[in-house]
Amino acid sequence: MVFQSSDLALFALAKAALEGEGIPYVADGEGIQDLFGIGRLGTGYNLITGRPRIRVMAEHAERARELLVDLEDEGDAIR
Repeated sequence: MVFQSSDLALFALAKAALEGEGIPYVADGEGIQDLFGIGRLGTGYNLITGRPRIRVMAEHAERARELLVDLEDEGDAIR
């Protein structure tokens, strides 16, 4: 995992940055935030599913982290 955020705007920017560099990624948990009936409860993310996360293949992890370091959401980015 190279990035996670409860801020959907930051999450979208992170995906755009990776796409711009041609880095393939998987976005986990993005589409299920309002599932399970309790939604986001003011936290910005679903407490059951956790914050949406972005994963990349190991060979792209270092470059992805470099790209996303400026998008940290109060400690949400993964180092």
